[in-house]
Amino acid sequence: MLTMFVSMLQAQNYDADCREMLKMAKDTYLKKGSQAAQRQFDLLCQACSQRICSEAKAWLREQKNKSRNNNTSSSVITIRVNGVDFKMVKVEGGTFSMGATPEQGSIFGSTYSVTLSDYYIGETEVTQELWEAVMGNNPSYFKGNNQRPVENVSWNDCKEFIEKLNQLTGKSFRLPTEAEWEYAARGGKYCKKYAYKYSGSNNVGEVAWYKGNSGGKTHSVKTKKANKLGLYDMSGNVLEWCYDRFSGYRGYSRTNLNESSSSEYRVLRGGGWYGEMTISDYVGGAPLSTH
Repeated sequence: MLTMFVSMLQAQNYDADCREMLKMAKDTYLKKGSQAAQRQFDLLCQACSQRICSEAKAWLREQKNKSRNNNTSSSVITIRVNGVDFKMVKVEGGTFSMGATPEQGSIFGSTYSVTLSDYYIGETEVTQELWEAVMGNNPSYFKGNNQRPVENVSWNDCKEFIEKLNQLTGKSFRLPTEAEWEYAARGGKYCKKYAYKYSGSNNVGEVAWYKGNSGGKTHSVKTKKANKLGLYDMSGNVLEWCYDRFSGYRGYSRTNLNESSSSEYRVLRGGGWYGEMTISDYVGGAPLSTH
């Protein structure tokens, strides 16, 4: 029926009917996607005038570009500060079991349910290049390659770094909470389907620089396999500071967990280049987070 209608239009060249076909194709795009709309446009362009044909093609091209740009901008954001770029990856909120889950092989410990809202977290650990761009110095012990993660920094050093970063960018970065960090390291929304012992693999050597392969030093970020969210070095390389003060896990559900504790200790997660990557070192997290 559609082919016959197009053939009639071709013979009579009714612009009004062509525009109605264009409207139908647009409706198809919204309901069934670009491939179905493309098929309708192919039929449409056999019959309509050159002007309307060009309009149809331009419209579809615009929709595809918008869709591609929206997908990129919503999942990964690139930020520049003093000439240095870094990326923040979106973590879609959800509910997960935090703590010693079965795939880690733990015979002790507990788990509890945590529900988180959407947030963004750094694609990598903060590099020495980024730290120096913000702070004007490099406190790291392992130097010679500014793509190594910054180390030899305290929780208060990180707090000062983030405050300056916020001033330079006008944004609201912070350290991730321990729950945000662990959820991202597990793979976020993919953690139920892909339950790994380490962040992105059951093979520690695929995803982590640790005592067994580091050669006694840190390494450039993004030189190991990423996890399902596209986050690198979430296991190994360097330990990471979290926002929370230390407190023991308690076996009940929480929402947007942000532990309040009187402890003088802050949370560190993620085994480093010098560690054995035991269960307690399960995963490390990127030290930048924002909602």
